Amino acid sequence: MKTITLFIFVLGSLLVITGCSSAGNNYRLTKNYKPDDLQLYKTIIGLDSTFFGAYNTCDKNLEKYASFYADDIEFYHDKGGLINNKQALVDGTQKNICGKVTRELVKGSIEVYPIKDYGAIEIGLHKFHNSQEPQVTPKAGRFTIIWQKLPNGWKIVKVISLH
Repeated sequence: MKTITLFIFVLGSLLVITGCSSAGNNYRLTKNYKPDDLQLYKTIIGLDSTFFGAYNTCDKNLEKYASFYADDIEFYHDKGGLINNKQALVDGTQKNICGKVTRELVKGSIEVYPIKDYGAIEIGLHKFHNSQEPQVTPKAGRFTIIWQKLPNGWKIVKVISLH
């Protein structure tokens, strides 16, 4: 009887572990996600692409990159802490990222949720490749970006980046 109970426990545990590990491979944060607003989704996907294109290439002394951030940006990073100074954030990117690190979006991972009369929340997964550590295989990390729609365009007001 103890052997059968142990067998059922082990088998059940393996099924749970297998289910959890395979769920991580589909790169969807929410099962069966479909955008509430397809046009907003496409807009945010485009902004994400342009923003991180500027991040990856450090174009024009990061002017384009910096232009995406609101002046009162709040950037929460699990390893680096809180940065709530736009210039410090841009300077840190110049010093620590440019020529060293590139971001790769995990394809199909972005979800976008509208915020009534404000903007949108973007949630997704991304990987960072560090040319200083080529032997390290990057792991997917979660991110959340809060975008505010202003008369002159979209601005990033808050970021949560987890690695």
